[in-house]
Amino acid sequence: MKIHSEKIKFSTNKNREVIDMTNEVMSVAQESNIENGILVAQLPHATAMLALNENESGVKQDLLDKLDDFAPPQAGYKHDRIDNNAHSHIKAALTGSSKVLPIIDGRVVRGTWQSFLVIEQDGPRSRRTLAVLIMGE
Repeated sequence: MKIHSEKIKFSTNKNREVIDMTNEVMSVAQESNIENGILVAQLPHATAMLALNENESGVKQDLLDKLDDFAPPQAGYKHDRIDNNAHSHIKAALTGSSKVLPIIDGRVVRGTWQSFLVIEQDGPRSRRTLAVLIMGE
């Protein structure tokens, strides 16, 4: 079994934004030369999340808006006494930070409109990382 991994470094520019990381993830998959296996993408941050969805401006804004409806900023959370970002932690905890996809015949299996989207909720951040691990033959 072969294993290939890479940490993709990036920064965010806004307090809340959606960033498409699909090209970077797919480049790592291609570099791995693994024909059949699995790809694991992990965003190791407590205030951002990783989603598979369409990279379209309306969808991205809808995601940000609905996340705020679900856990609005400054809603009296206990954690806000520390650093005023409890809403970010709640969103990330319930939405998730990793994705696992199969690789079959050299292609990452994902839907036509599925892009790897990082959803920043506590930016801007100068140092974010997306870890990608690929295992297989």
